[in-house]
Amino acid sequence: MIRHELTVRLELEAGGVLPAARVVYHTSQEAWDGRRKVVWICHALTANSDPEDWWPEMVGPGKVIDTDRDFVACVNMLGSAYGSEGPARVNPETGRLWLLDFPKVTVRDMVAASIEVRKTLGIDKIDLLIGSSIGGFQAIEWAVTEPDLVRRCAFIATAPRISPYATATVEAQRMALEADPTFRAAKDLAGGREGLKCARAQALISYRSFEGYGLTQAEPDPDTLFAGRAASYERYQGEKLVRRDFDAYSYYTLCNAMDSHNVGRGRGGVAAALARIKARTTVVAIDSDNLFPCREARVWAPLIPGAEYIEISSAFGHDGFLLETARLSAILMK
Repeated sequence: MIRHELTVRLELEAGGVLPAARVVYHTSQEAWDGRRKVVWICHALTANSDPEDWWPEMVGPGKVIDTDRDFVACVNMLGSAYGSEGPARVNPETGRLWLLDFPKVTVRDMVAASIEVRKTLGIDKIDLLIGSSIGGFQAIEWAVTEPDLVRRCAFIATAPRISPYATATVEAQRMALEADPTFRAAKDLAGGREGLKCARAQALISYRSFEGYGLTQAEPDPDTLFAGRAASYERYQGEKLVRRDFDAYSYYTLCNAMDSHNVGRGRGGVAAALARIKARTTVVAIDSDNLFPCREARVWAPLIPGAEYIEISSAFGHDGFLLETARLSAILMK
């Protein structure tokens, strides 16, 4: 896929304006010709706008989301560390990195940026809109915002409103960032790295399941004195995110944005908002997902007219949306 950039003016839902916000996005190599099927992917928290990079079993030439056959697009969300306007960018008014001065953005702001990209590309229909986790937040919000645009939706491991449990997990991660004294010092993108490692390790516990850790991180020696394999894995995941050049300030911004998610805000509530969706919709929940449990999805999925609800079984919790690719491919091919 090809990387692009766009500069747009964005009025932010929480107040303030980004007069020249950079928005980074990827598309299939061939420009949209008005005839090919348009597949739009909304990415998850620490991913980027190149889904071939983080969803390689699903996206690429010859895959279920075929970048040669279809016109595939993905926008790097506002606040991300991977190119779009956010804490890792330079504030044009000060000439310094935004860091903690970056304004609060919401999921609706992220969708507004994607809509600007859509308009720039001249796209007047989306044949398939896909989102998982916070990407699902964006996909649901977009399907409500432009109901006549989208023909089919796939909302995977997500919800129409942030839950108290999810907010609690996000707050614990923010607390980890704030406990690192270099985070508040906010001198450069190296600030808060140790806190970020801790926040990522905390997040991973909510992304996985008891069964998943048992399958992959059990001690190989039955006579182990002090268990350490799972602990080592947690530390590795924190280090891995830092090595991917994700910074603590972008992570903090995206955690705040997650708390803004509520498709019913100003629309008469969640049920009224979901009733506006006109696309043929599939809602996919994962039976071991603690962040977005099936019992929650069973309540809201029927609020979307004609929606199909599917549960998939996985030992890997919320991260099943990244790992259960064969099952998801079969669902998307229907």
